[in-house]
Amino acid sequence: MPNNSTKILFLSTLISGMLISVCANSWMGAWMGLEINLLSFIPLLSSNKNMFSTESSLKYFLIQAIASSTLLFLILLKTNIHEMFYFTMNSTWNNLVLIPLLMKIACAPFHWWLPSVVEGLSWMNCFIILSIQKIAPLMLISYMLMNNYFIQFMIIFSAFIGAIGGLNQISLRKILSFSSINHIGWMLAAMIMGSNLWLMYFIIYTINIITIISMTATTNLSYISQTFNSLNNKKIIKFLLFMAMMSLGGLPPFLGFFPKWIMIQFMNQNLMIFTSFILIMSSLLTLYYYMRMMYTTLMITNIEIIWTNLIYPKYNFSKMIMFSLCVLLFGMLICTLILLMY
Repeated sequence: MPNNSTKILFLSTLISGMLISVCANSWMGAWMGLEINLLSFIPLLSSNKNMFSTESSLKYFLIQAIASSTLLFLILLKTNIHEMFYFTMNSTWNNLVLIPLLMKIACAPFHWWLPSVVEGLSWMNCFIILSIQKIAPLMLISYMLMNNYFIQFMIIFSAFIGAIGGLNQISLRKILSFSSINHIGWMLAAMIMGSNLWLMYFIIYTINIITIISMTATTNLSYISQTFNSLNNKKIIKFLLFMAMMSLGGLPPFLGFFPKWIMIQFMNQNLMIFTSFILIMSSLLTLYYYMRMMYTTLMITNIEIIWTNLIYPKYNFSKMIMFSLCVLLFGMLICTLILLMY
């Protein structure tokens, strides 16, 4: 919890703006909630100590302002041409209104801004932009999503870009941002199946992101090369970090495999064979660059510098380690038991 009263104020208005969008019964109300959410997040991004965060906040503001103004224009155009705040199941209008919302969540091909924005932020702001800021646009997208060629293209393109984009990255922030783009493809496919499925997917994705970012923020990791010789006195933390990444990639038996397992089953039942094949192949690529990092850090690089043993003596990781291990290892077992009970 931030100890600055201004940050607490903006964080509360950010969450209230998100709730206004989720609970709104009109598109104008939803747009107002998105604007409150955006204007609350900009002061949280900018910092006098880091010039990159100011640049990132300006980029984020410009992209989100373009998306919000486009959404407002399309809503007003729709209400002038047709009924007041009423969207029929017309795929053309739905696809037009979806475009600015897809830009807000960095769905490919509107993804270009996310890696550069995330690269200049602190880990706490990375968590907000990768999870909390996606809730309201995803909820609005779920109201209008229809299974058509446009959405199938978005799903396949997001999965492909998210998998390919992370292959040559050395920054952990950029790897998580491209992983987020890949997961957007899975979430859009889950929305076609039903609202409960994408909510479950998003919750489990958020749990994985919390685990990874809490580890990287506490140990001050930003690049893959920093994981080679750091945390050698706490190898269990290093192991847990990469285990959380395996879960994020969807490797069984970790928690992240559970929603993908259900997704694959539902997509096969609905004859979305080609889309499920592309999503599975993209997940294998994301697992490749997670495992490449893990293999290099744990197996090949075995040089232990003596003075790294005293870098992190003030943190007590025992409770966090036990909780994260239980969630990642036994979470899928518990979810499967709950599913069997129903």
